[in-house]
Amino acid sequence: MTGLILRLLAFTLFAAAQFGMAQAAECAPDALGTSRVMGVGAQGGLEVGLKTYPRTLALAEREVILTFDDGPAAGTTPEILDALARECVRATFFLIGRNAEAMPQLVRREVREGHTIGHHTYSHPAATLRYVGDAAARADILRGMAAVEKAAYGDGEPGDLAALNLHTPFFRFPGFADTPELRHWLAAGNVGVFGADLWASDWITMSPQEELALTMARLDKAGRGIILFHDTHRWTADMLPDFLRELKRRGYRVVHIVPTMGIAATLEAPAGWTSETERIIGRLKPRLSGLGAPAL
Repeated sequence: MTGLILRLLAFTLFAAAQFGMAQAAECAPDALGTSRVMGVGAQGGLEVGLKTYPRTLALAEREVILTFDDGPAAGTTPEILDALARECVRATFFLIGRNAEAMPQLVRREVREGHTIGHHTYSHPAATLRYVGDAAARADILRGMAAVEKAAYGDGEPGDLAALNLHTPFFRFPGFADTPELRHWLAAGNVGVFGADLWASDWITMSPQEELALTMARLDKAGRGIILFHDTHRWTADMLPDFLRELKRRGYRVVHIVPTMGIAATLEAPAGWTSETERIIGRLKPRLSGLGAPAL
């Protein structure tokens, strides 16, 4: 535990220092930039993102957190990183382990450029973790975490959750389809579970212009939040430069999340909240439950 505490403190201090140097030395006067670094502690567990959970991170009005799932992807992730770098914006990438294994150079670039690296299983099972069985789900999570740790930092072997000693204990369920047992297991390992407050819905094929209009309309309605994109889609890569400029034009500010000790400050959902995730999964259950566990 002492090693983990020192690692998280060092990571937070490094991220803050790197953020300050980048803002001072590299950012053009008209760049969107990253307005602040938010330390997010997950001791005892954390579950945030209003699409799935009845609370989210304590963002101010017109603050956003940018997150990207499913990468890295050779054809699109470099362009995503280029767009973020031009605007001096830091994001969080939830990586699939097998993709990290295949493209460690892109994972290391994400780390080198100051982004936060989270975890998103090894195989992203089509059935989601909810319908593959608890043992298979834990194995997929652990193998994915180990693969990402090795690609990003050069260490990490499959083992139990404590032995992995994660640099960034942030996890996102594929399809946001969790189970109580997996959530409790992750909480006992001090791993934070991230949903999202806004979906760009970029798993649907659309034009960059359609994605931009949809995302901005949802953001303007919500006023703040954790936004989900996928750095594996061509339309998202093509849309992102315009999206970042539009954030600047409309007065939004980007917050960069990094791991730290303690417990993150959160905001409770408004009265009448319900889980959109559960509504969708309930509708898809007959199809998902028949797919079974992936071969690892």
